[in-house]
Amino acid sequence: MTTSTLASSCTSESVPPACRVSVKTLCAFSAKRGDIDLRFVPSPTAQQGMAGHVRVQARRGAGYESEVVLRGAHGPLQVRGRADGYDTARGRVEEIKTFRGRFDAIRDNHRALHWAQAKVYGWLLCERDALAHIDVALVYLDLGTDEETVLEERCTREALALHFEGLCAAYAAWAQSEAAHHAALSGRLASLAFPHAAFRNGQRDIADAVYRAAAAARHLLIEAPTGIGKTLATLFPMLKARAQQKLDKVYFLTAKTSGRAIALEALQQIVGTGASLRVLELTARDKVCEHPGKACNGEACPLARGFYDRLAAARAQAVQTAWLDRAALRRIALAHDLCPYFLSQELVRWSDVIVGDYNHYFDTSAFLYALMKEEDWQVALLVDEAHNLVQRARGMYTAVLDGPALDRVRRHAPAALRLPLQQVERAWRSVQDAQGAAYALHAEVPDALPLALQGAVAAMGDHFAAHPEHAQGPLQQFFFDAIQFARLADAFADHSVFESTLDAAAASGMGDTGEAGARGLAIRNLLPAPFLQSRFAACRASACFSGTLAPFDFYRQTLGMPGNTATLRVGSPFRSEQLAVRVVDDLSTRFRDRARTLGRLVDLMAAQIKAQPGNYMAFFSSFDYLERAVDALGARHPGVPMWAQTRGMTEGDRHAFLARLRPGGCGIAFAVLGGAFGEGVDLPGDRLIGAFIASLGLPQHNLLNETLRERMEARFGDGWAYAYLYPGLQKVVQAAGRVIRTEQDVGVLYLMDDRFSRPEVRALLPPWWDVQPLVD
Repeated sequence: MTTSTLASSCTSESVPPACRVSVKTLCAFSAKRGDIDLRFVPSPTAQQGMAGHVRVQARRGAGYESEVVLRGAHGPLQVRGRADGYDTARGRVEEIKTFRGRFDAIRDNHRALHWAQAKVYGWLLCERDALAHIDVALVYLDLGTDEETVLEERCTREALALHFEGLCAAYAAWAQSEAAHHAALSGRLASLAFPHAAFRNGQRDIADAVYRAAAAARHLLIEAPTGIGKTLATLFPMLKARAQQKLDKVYFLTAKTSGRAIALEALQQIVGTGASLRVLELTARDKVCEHPGKACNGEACPLARGFYDRLAAARAQAVQTAWLDRAALRRIALAHDLCPYFLSQELVRWSDVIVGDYNHYFDTSAFLYALMKEEDWQVALLVDEAHNLVQRARGMYTAVLDGPALDRVRRHAPAALRLPLQQVERAWRSVQDAQGAAYALHAEVPDALPLALQGAVAAMGDHFAAHPEHAQGPLQQFFFDAIQFARLADAFADHSVFESTLDAAAASGMGDTGEAGARGLAIRNLLPAPFLQSRFAACRASACFSGTLAPFDFYRQTLGMPGNTATLRVGSPFRSEQLAVRVVDDLSTRFRDRARTLGRLVDLMAAQIKAQPGNYMAFFSSFDYLERAVDALGARHPGVPMWAQTRGMTEGDRHAFLARLRPGGCGIAFAVLGGAFGEGVDLPGDRLIGAFIASLGLPQHNLLNETLRERMEARFGDGWAYAYLYPGLQKVVQAAGRVIRTEQDVGVLYLMDDRFSRPEVRALLPPWWDVQPLVD
């Protein structure tokens, strides 16, 4: 036997991290076989699963051990895990699984994986207690009926040892290779040189601050101008800190695809210095699917069929390739007839830097966060363009129920679901029948509504289990919406509001959040901090950075970052003489004044482009205001070239819009402040020589935003600034940042509203701007 007994050496710090493995990961690596199969199975939530485990454990008699911590070793490999239960009197170890619906719907490859886990626990107990044999049991608890189905097998010590050794042998060579990779990588990163001859102005300050944050296991907010290389200046020190701070992974999270591209470019420069770094890009499933319209199971999609049977060869090729961007992943996946999306998820475990979207870590069901917790990784977060995270996170923790969708589902629902859906409709109607206005906000969610939704979810889950072919279309979508709503109702507090819309006329009450439409209900998050707090606490260190994070307290408090979060504001490398900033202090863009001032506004734009021909962008607070300005400029100055952003532009439309801002060109591109062209757009040199900003960017004054102001006032004492001023000026500064992109650029910026002269507004503008009133 090569399997060692349990010994203190198993927990020694000398064991390389790559040689420490959980029972779950060991079995998934060595024993998982068959297809990807995402056909609907009504899986219990994590909370329901834990409650089910507790119920089973509570039924057992004296001498029953729950959550038994076990360790063992095979050569250099250290295996750890927690058995669900061990009945010492009966000599039976139990692996407990919860499910809903038909027992025979549990797929064979899943059950085989469950057996593999249970038998490892059986072996570890044989070792712990010197047993000659043990009964190994799979206990399946049906949460719908509370009945147990038990599969049991008596296993000898020798048979379990062979099973354990087989799993470990399959994993051990991989683990040793991983240990060698990490040792070599740590050495290379410790001596890593900055990929350029010198730091740009401000880059060294950022790098020093990030390294100190990693060393102190702290969180950091960085405001630094666009164009100085924040991405490279944050990645470089975090990778340098990797070995000393025992970091397992670095997650680089972005708001947009363009941010991922910039991160990959910076990592390519680092890789070019000789670091054997494994870099993985995560992309949304719908963007990498090779067979759109086909379900993710082996019967429907050839790339799901036998996925786990072919995974090992693809995994081996991937780690040798190391650079795993979208194109490389696709190439490797298709060479092995595998799905690129699911291959990328498998490779997270074996990658050093993962570049993905905010939702991969911060969302309610975030994959990267769940895997980090499951594997107990030490992870550092780098959050790009972090000013976007507040609004993105509000969306993650918002749930919307659409009235017409419920009506459609009820009309076509099978008989078994009619009563539960009627109960949802009844609870819904009790909210809206007492509602006087078309749009209303409520401080509480009435108990009857989540109870009705939970009943409907349970009924739909049971129905899908019996009729999996029905788990599609509107019924399935309403099922998922109801789950999210019920989950957020359970966590409801003053960080959110309960919102009720009677008809489309309520759109004016929705403001910039944009879920307006026909009859609907929503739990809308206003303050994401209570949800994000645990995400920041779970990582070892983080650095959130942007060109606009002023004031720091606003972002720290709304994002739920700790009170001891460090801050850094980097001075701009740009000079005030590069950008002529002019405030039009005798012009108002307030809603009530727009018709009166629109002529003067477009006259100023026309005068500027006539005096200094070139490319300009003009930003407005809404499409309506933008369209009126386009009409006015065309009527008063028909010779000025112009084009405008439109609602619902495709990616191709956006590229064409920007392509017209070509070097040596002349014209005005109209865009919405805070939209697709207000940030993340790089137009250096004479591709853009000026901008007009005809708004403070303040969110619409409506019931929702007034409620936000009241909640922020109660929590932080400056509700108007938190709800209106800070979000508005952030959009202004981002849009203005399109003009000066390099230390050679020069340009002009018009701030077209008298409120830009106010001290509290001026205080939020970049300090390097030399703001002067416009002199006609």
